[in-house]
Amino acid sequence: MSKKLATTDNTKKSTVKAAKVTKIAKASNSVAALPALVNTKSTELEIVDRVLNRGPVLPTTTSQDPLTQYVKEISRYKLLTIEEEEMLIKEMKDSGDIEVAKKLVLANLRLVVKIALEYRSAWQNVMDLIQEGNIGLMKAVSKYDSTKGAKLSYYASWWIRSYILKFILDNFRLVKIGTTNEQKKLFFNLLKEKERLIGMGINPDNKMISSTLGVSEKSVAVMDRRLGSGGSELSIEARLDDDGPSLGDSLTNQDEIPVDERLGDLQGVEILRDHLKSFLADLKERDREIFEKRLLSEVPASLQSIADQYGVSRERIRQIEERLINNLKVYMSEFIR
Repeated sequence: MSKKLATTDNTKKSTVKAAKVTKIAKASNSVAALPALVNTKSTELEIVDRVLNRGPVLPTTTSQDPLTQYVKEISRYKLLTIEEEEMLIKEMKDSGDIEVAKKLVLANLRLVVKIALEYRSAWQNVMDLIQEGNIGLMKAVSKYDSTKGAKLSYYASWWIRSYILKFILDNFRLVKIGTTNEQKKLFFNLLKEKERLIGMGINPDNKMISSTLGVSEKSVAVMDRRLGSGGSELSIEARLDDDGPSLGDSLTNQDEIPVDERLGDLQGVEILRDHLKSFLADLKERDREIFEKRLLSEVPASLQSIADQYGVSRERIRQIEERLINNLKVYMSEFIR
């Protein structure tokens, strides 16, 4: 039976807003359980708690900012020597024990923070990026195969970056639209709530979601249109050929090309600036103008105003916008390969 850990907050300052964290009942003892835990999409703290089956990583009340306190807490877990890591990896492969996988995850939490900080120019809240990076780290541990020749940290770096970049790309067009508390609440919770309800076999209509999240049906409908359908994962899972290994599986020895050198040009804002410029340069004039007015403007033009400008329907402009967003994701993914 899970236990609810009550949170306390004796100050009114803008300190860590630690949510009530539910300790998960003892998980499966198999490493195969990691992907299921990864896919729960909890907060970065809950993710680690869920994998570790322990209390919250952060204290419930603190005067420090979340990042500082998070780094302080994860620093308690020592880094592994090469020999220790190899021993744990062999043990995990032989036994499939999730307890061994937990040790590997803990030892690499600093790596997630390091990589997430590289993208802080592209996303204001670095804890969001750490959350996604932690998911990528656990995915990497669950899929790691030492016989492929890549060191775990090198292999994990690809997964961590993949999840962080996917998060940035998926939310790129929405960075500027969450201005009110209701919009922000929907932005961060709508898709998760939909996934939760679908997982329970419930059709998530706007009325049900508005009731669950405590917002208006109209706001749910508006944000649902803005979010659109979820994008596919980045190409780390893509097969290099029909019968061959995936990109992640094909990574070779880490000594051939240092991670920082190979991925250095993919850091943060450069992706959203330099590659975006190239993407825009290849668009037709009408598509470029629609993209700029709808997705790059501080105050996005309405679909109707653009439709009137080009003498087409509002729905047609929406379709063009959706196509451009999907094309951008594909275009950006090519640089992440």
